[in-house]
Formats: sequence, structure tokens, C-alpha cells
Amino acid sequence: MRSAKDFFRPLAVGAPDPVREVPFRPSRMIHFFDPSNEKMAAKVPSIAAKVDVLLGNLEDAVAADRKEAARDGLVRIAKATDFGETQLWTRINSLDSPWALDDLLTLVTEIGDKLDVVMVPKVEGAEDIHYVDRLLAQLEAKARIDRPILVHAILETAGGVANVEEIAGASPRMQGISLGPADLAASRRMKTTRVGGGHPGYLVREDPKGPSGTEGAMELPRLTYQQDLWHYTIARMVDACAAHGILPYYGPFGDIKDTLACEDQFRNAFLLGCVGAWSLHPVQIDIAKKVFSPDPAEVAWARRVIDAMGDGTGAVMIDGKMQDDATFKQCQVVAELADALSARDPELAEAYEAAYKDAYKEQS
Repeated sequence: MRSAKDFFRPLAVGAPDPVREVPFRPSRMIHFFDPSNEKMAAKVPSIAAKVDVLLGNLEDAVAADRKEAARDGLVRIAKATDFGETQLWTRINSLDSPWALDDLLTLVTEIGDKLDVVMVPKVEGAEDIHYVDRLLAQLEAKARIDRPILVHAILETAGGVANVEEIAGASPRMQGISLGPADLAASRRMKTTRVGGGHPGYLVREDPKGPSGTEGAMELPRLTYQQDLWHYTIARMVDACAAHGILPYYGPFGDIKDTLACEDQFRNAFLLGCVGAWSLHPVQIDIAKKVFSPDPAEVAWARRVIDAMGDGTGAVMIDGKMQDDATFKQCQVVAELADALSARDPELAEAYEAAYKDAYKEQS
């Protein structure tokens, strides 16, 4: 076991110092694209301006005979594109594949100065992160990169869920964790073929009408309520990430045409603590932007509470609602997120400011 004293020392001579705190940069949507697809590659400059994170995908959805083309395509795109404030990530191939090592060797040495985060699929435990951590340090030293490339794990196996706490704390490089519902469903032998979202068969049913044993009660219609297959896993992932100061994300929603259900699933994740989700199609970009940006009315309320609470101690009454140190902290979460998003999104900043002014008009 490594000594705690050594945790923030570089793992290779000449590698940059590890980060001591994950920098919070807006990442409401992680937008995936296939670098081997020429049509997708041509759209990168325009898409990059619309998203918080652009991710060159090398793993699933890239055929085995296109892996090298995708890797080479990502290098070309990264070298030719000015991403501005948009983060550039990549999802490498799984560590048990024949491509993962070359993915890291090529990308870090060729475009490591532009690469913000490496997403690692099918992480089973801390040992997977330790392997990537050491290798990245060696490659950063070789390429003379002056800041560490961060690591993002995908939670998509039963073993990964069982070990999610140790994964979250495995390295100072850990940026966050995403839920990978499709592979996780297969790993758990869940009986669903959907990519994220609920299932009509996973439900609860209201009790029979009338007292138990009443004649005909069992034959009367009874309401059913569809449940969320992923609630437990998302909540556990969020707790692990919060405990280790890293960021949780919802993963993909596969039914591109069902934008309403996508928005619902994203919002569930947002309310539970996730900071963003994957977008697999341009139509999902605006959904993620909307859902993972706090509502202006909520931000205005949060700022009213913060203003009224002063140093955050004691209790006050606002519009008939008691506010104390706990609600003050809740409001700080919302207000701080709004501030971070406003710095990147001028339209959102204007909406937040207008809502705040309107709230004070009502108060006066």
C-alpha cells in the first residue's frame, strides 16, 4: 500500500505533479463522435462550439477493423482544431483489448497537450486505474506535458459497482465516473435490452380497491408506476464520487427519438447529484444543456436565501419557509453551479440575472 505522503508525488520522473483538487469545468454534456467517420469529423469544429465536452470515441460503436483509423483520425482532428473552452476527451478501448496500449501510447505522445481526460471503459477495480495512472505518468514525462491528463472511469460491470468507492479514490487523476447501463445490464444478467431509461415491466402496482377480501376487488383496474432500474446504482456512484471529490455523470440514453424520456432520465440523474450526461446525437445536446443547468427561478431563490442568511448560521423565514445552515448549503450548491455555467454561457447568465432581479421585485 502506498503511503499517504506519496499520493501526490508524480509516478514517473519528469511527469507533472498530480492535481490536489479536480477543477470544476462545465461538463453538462459529453458529446461522442467517431473520429473514423469522415462526415462526423467534418462537423467537429461546429459541434465543439456547442458542447462542454467533445469526446473522440475509440471503443464501442467503432468496428474492430476501424480502430486504428479512429485513433489516427482523432490525432488529426485534435491537431487541426482550436477547441477554445471546450474540453477534449477520449474513450480508449478496454484494458483487456489489443488496442488500449496503443491508444495511450499514440494519443498522449501526439496530442497529450490538448487532451483533458481519458475515459477508461469497464473498470473493475482500483488496479485498473493504477495501471493507467502509472502509464500516463511515464508518457507525460516522455512527451514533456506540463499538466496531468485526468482519468474518468465507466461503471459498467457488477465488479465495478461493488468496488466503486475504491475506484473513485484510486488516484489523484480521477476526474469522475459515468454510469454505463447497457454493459452493466449484461454483466448483471438483467433482462432488458434497452440502453438506459426505465422499463415498463419494472413497476409497482397500487393496492386492490376496497378492503382485503372484498368481492370483485381484485378485478378492478389498478394503477401502475414504472420504476427506475438505475436509481440504486446512480445513487451509489454519486456517493462514491462526492466522498472523493470527483464528478458523477449519467451515461448514454439509447432511444434517440424519445427525447421526452431522455430528458426525464437526465433530470433524475441531475437531481440525484450528477453534473452531466453523454450525448450520442446532436438532438441530445440541448436536452443535456437544459437539464444540467439549474432553472433560473431555482437560482434566484438560492441567491435570495444566501443573501438573507449572511454568514450561513442561525435561521430565517423567507416566504413562509424556514431556512437554516442546511438549506444555506443546498443553496450554495445551486448558486455555485450557476456561477460556473454563467462564465461559459452568456445567455444563461442573462437568464439568471433577470430571474434574480424579478425575485427581488416580488420580495419588495
